[in-house]
Amino acid sequence: MTSLRYEVRDGAAWFTLSQPERGNPVDLTLAQELRAAVAQARTDDVRVVVLQAEGKFFSVGGDVSAMGAAADPSAFITELADTLHEGVLGLMALDAIVVSVVRGTAAGAGFPLAAAADVVLASSEARFTLAYTKIGLTPDGGSSLLAATVGLHRVLSWALLNPLLSAADLQAAGVVTAVHAPDELDAARDKVVTQLLSGSRSAQVAAKHLLRGRSAPDAAVALDAETARISSAAGSPDGREGVRAFLDKRAASFPSA
Repeated sequence: MTSLRYEVRDGAAWFTLSQPERGNPVDLTLAQELRAAVAQARTDDVRVVVLQAEGKFFSVGGDVSAMGAAADPSAFITELADTLHEGVLGLMALDAIVVSVVRGTAAGAGFPLAAAADVVLASSEARFTLAYTKIGLTPDGGSSLLAATVGLHRVLSWALLNPLLSAADLQAAGVVTAVHAPDELDAARDKVVTQLLSGSRSAQVAAKHLLRGRSAPDAAVALDAETARISSAAGSPDGREGVRAFLDKRAASFPSA
């Protein structure tokens, strides 16, 4: 079963997370297909990439059930995070301008995945949360890069307190570009895509790489650090307890508390 559908139409590549019945989890299949889609978009030399999702969730985040079933949680998380990070870094490095479209909840790794885009459009009903520390894990997927956008202490509050943030909250913080009513989001997306396709490609590419290079010059180093941290957390007593508690639908009792 595919987790991400890749299409080229109207001069753009469309990446659609396509497991709505599961909430579009960020599992190894999705990470591998994201990495492959980025490579294909580069080969197809598209000018715009649209990253969107089917169903009521953009993504519920990492596949906690698979984490809980893994014989070696650290090794499992390392492979998943490294593969996801290749895809995220690929989106950032593409010459194509990436536009993400968030309709429902973007939780866990779904949050930084949406934020990896150059332009982030959201429904007024969209919600965002990191939620990693609630299950004894540390943020990955490019979460640490959000500090360059919104500032250290704001991201710390998101990572440590795990608030459920609205699209308006994220627009005020500078992550979301524009918020639209749910029934107007498709038209807004199409308008942005048309605007980008009709603009100067050379200027857009130069602007993207200039600004991304200044804001996160060590993005690959940061994501490697995220992998190391979450891998260690996954194998720790707190990480194991947090995942078990999540799957058991109970409050976690962390050994380090």
